[in-house]
Amino acid sequence: MPRMKPLRLLRDSFAPVVDLVYPPRCPLCGSAIEQPSGLCVICWEGLVIPSEPSCTKCQRPLPSQSRQKFDEPAICAPCLAHPPRHAGIAAATLYNDTSRQLVLRFKHGGRIALAGMMARLMAGRLGELEEDTVIVPVPLHRWRLWRRGYNQAALLARELAISKGSKLVLDALVRTKATPSLGGLGKKARKRALANAIAVNLRARDKIAGRSVILVDDVLTSGTTSHACVQALLKAGAREVRIACFARVLDESLPQGAARPTNETPEAAKTPGAT
Repeated sequence: MPRMKPLRLLRDSFAPVVDLVYPPRCPLCGSAIEQPSGLCVICWEGLVIPSEPSCTKCQRPLPSQSRQKFDEPAICAPCLAHPPRHAGIAAATLYNDTSRQLVLRFKHGGRIALAGMMARLMAGRLGELEEDTVIVPVPLHRWRLWRRGYNQAALLARELAISKGSKLVLDALVRTKATPSLGGLGKKARKRALANAIAVNLRARDKIAGRSVILVDDVLTSGTTSHACVQALLKAGAREVRIACFARVLDESLPQGAARPTNETPEAAKTPGAT
């Protein structure tokens, strides 16, 4: 039996006492829960997990009647019109009020301890990874990183790399210029804002070339940012790039009559492979 690290042993020894004095609470509703790294039953049920069948290109859930004869691959309309350059999207959940609240607490509320739980859900959607796979987070510009104090995508990427036993390359991508918030911008305006804004770090090129890359972000909205990252990684020689996110915004997954998200709870635009 492997020896436990001293800090982990100490933590596990005192865990029952800590839980007795400070019972773990659901980070969304505050209800008592058994484990400190989870949600209560009601909040768990509020999460929407992407279902099958789905698009073989981008994993967008498709209606059950979309299954084609002779087991032909099902491809969604956006991917048929504009085939994406990424090798697939693995989303832990579909964007709704529950996932929105989790993202807000994690991204803007300083609840960085949520990264472990969110990454575990993402890991379950990725399946087995190739041995040479590297995990890369979507970058933040240094000024935004300074204001927020952390890059939420980097925290998820770190937990995902631990879960999958894959190599983490935190500095693979860099923001070469500050960009405005993309919330509320149209497709063309988003592209203009991100033009030449993301590049591969010269020091990380050897870690990317010839490898399979998992690009990590908290929420996939219009796909404009992820597309810029995918382009940069492929240009640097990545064999393929898959996108992993905690929540994916799809118009059809939002409740009828619900307002479209703004920049803190992202807006969905019509971008191939991402909606």
